[in-house]
Amino acid sequence: MTVLATVIVLGVLILVHELGHFWAAKSVGIEVQRFSIGLGPRVLGFTRGETEYIVSAIPLGGYVKMGGMDDEMMEQIEGGQVPGSSREPSDRDFDAKPIWARTLVISAGVIMNMLFAFGVYTFLAASYGERHFDSTRIGQVVESTLPLGTEALSDVERGSRIVRVGGEPMEHWGHIRRALYEGEPGPLVIDLVEPSRSIEILLPVTEEGRRALYTSLNVWLESGVGMTDPGSPAYRAELDAGDRVTAVDGEATAGWYDFVDQIQARPGERVELTITRDGSELVRAVTLDSVEEPGPDGSTRVIGRAGIVPPMIEMAYEKVSMGQAVVTGYQETEFVTYVILGFLKDLVTGGVSPRSLGSIVTIGEASGQAAEAGLETFLSFMALFSVNLAVLNLLPIPVLDGGHLVFLAIEAIRGGRALSVEQKLKWSNVGFFIIVGIMLWALSNDVLRLFGI
Repeated sequence: MTVLATVIVLGVLILVHELGHFWAAKSVGIEVQRFSIGLGPRVLGFTRGETEYIVSAIPLGGYVKMGGMDDEMMEQIEGGQVPGSSREPSDRDFDAKPIWARTLVISAGVIMNMLFAFGVYTFLAASYGERHFDSTRIGQVVESTLPLGTEALSDVERGSRIVRVGGEPMEHWGHIRRALYEGEPGPLVIDLVEPSRSIEILLPVTEEGRRALYTSLNVWLESGVGMTDPGSPAYRAELDAGDRVTAVDGEATAGWYDFVDQIQARPGERVELTITRDGSELVRAVTLDSVEEPGPDGSTRVIGRAGIVPPMIEMAYEKVSMGQAVVTGYQETEFVTYVILGFLKDLVTGGVSPRSLGSIVTIGEASGQAAEAGLETFLSFMALFSVNLAVLNLLPIPVLDGGHLVFLAIEAIRGGRALSVEQKLKWSNVGFFIIVGIMLWALSNDVLRLFGI
């Protein structure tokens, strides 16, 4: 299941991305010599018209080879020079087209990945309904990201339930999201129970402020096991999906975020986890990993890690019109994009450890788990991963689409004078080694996790 799911995810999303480049190139009259799914030597394929359509040996990408596109690095990745690429210059060459046309062609892959995600999220909303966490219970409030005027939320106890926002009843997390995103800016009363109390906040005027407010609230999660990372302390202790953790070293655990706090406070220690499994109570000894976690101020702290992914939460569905499904598709795509951008920002600034990066191994595991969870979850994962590919492809690293866009921007600034082939090749070599380095780092993270290091 895992292998098949990974092949489907990578195959479909690479195809979508490269079709963007292909269609855009054709639309502006650029000759397309080769359309490949995969990198490296050709495995199979056929030729139709001027284009050779192939499947290549390394299933970690793809490419569209266009006439006159000076890219010796890509030819090396392709597994050799494309037949017929040595020829006289033509007005159908990539480099013969105006900057706007080349920008469209380079951007089209990213655009297609974003449109794919938007289409999938819209389809899911139209088919299943708008999906929300079936809870109004607060698991955690992230104080550091609360916008000005909403500080009163930092005093809300974990486990409290929001019952009304601005006098409107809240039945699931979607209602909370809607109230925070669509409410009138200014004073807003939030009523809670367990314990019963009311607080008043100032709803931000800007969309950025509302997004910060919403993402500062985390829904309640049970302190259980959804899955364990291969090779992790929890994996070696034989914790199973479905186990419910009730205590750490005899200290009761109320919910997931309490459990995380307890684990992080014990780096490298041997702890006893009290769990319930199939109605029986068990105790499992777990020796936690010690992990350095960078902070936003540049300092680091050592935390404990068990390698447990929390269980899934029940979902609620609301039937929506086609028009609302389109709006939901856009909102989901936008939200996922901001989450990924936030992760990249934290990665660069030190808010997230580089050990968080995963390779094809992580992608495979996530693909398999999503497939096992059902079609809806699998399609949602594909949409999320499609946005991830789009964002990563826009990084200003030569070899990636973002790097090519930087070359075009330099050409535009210089009044149409492009960088020389030698300069492009030099920077493409740098970009290639950066990408290989990131891939090797991510792969090493997966290997270390597998062996519990």
